[in-house]
Amino acid sequence: METLSALSSLFAAFGLSSAAGLNAYIPLLTIGALQRLGYLTLSEPYSVLGSTPALVILGALALIDFIGDKVPVVDHVLHIIGGVVHPVAGAIAFASQSGAVSALHPVLALALGVVLAGGFHAARATIRPAATATTAGLGNPVVSLLEDITALVLSLLAFLAPLIAFALFVALLLLIVGAWRAWRRVLRH
Repeated sequence: METLSALSSLFAAFGLSSAAGLNAYIPLLTIGALQRLGYLTLSEPYSVLGSTPALVILGALALIDFIGDKVPVVDHVLHIIGGVVHPVAGAIAFASQSGAVSALHPVLALALGVVLAGGFHAARATIRPAATATTAGLGNPVVSLLEDITALVLSLLAFLAPLIAFALFVALLLLIVGAWRAWRRVLRH
């Protein structure tokens, strides 16, 4: 049973850190809210995510990001800032869940979170200009909303159905790789 719990936490960590690559604040808000409501117990220092100040700050940042990412030019600025914010959020999200996996060193957990969230954010920031170019920026709010919904679904599944969250993580990874290859083919022609 302990192995199953550790594996579940690891799957949740992958789902949460990839969600942080799409929206840095939704996974952290989810973790903090579940901690606050007593559905999740986090070890230190991650338990601070459930504190009132952390939830208020994360909520405000999530709202700013939600609105700003739908506005042309502002979304570009947010993506540049996100080059740092998303990997940090991914590291926190991954490490907060990997505490149940005693064999996983905390530095490795943080590094995995940085790589996963950073990779998803880089892919999103690279693909977004294609939406801007092909729709004259009109498609950006739709793409942004889809990213937010995906981050929310991944964050919730990480706790409700970690195996499905991990499967969605793998599917998104394959989708990103496919989109990247297609974009490279377009650029070559």
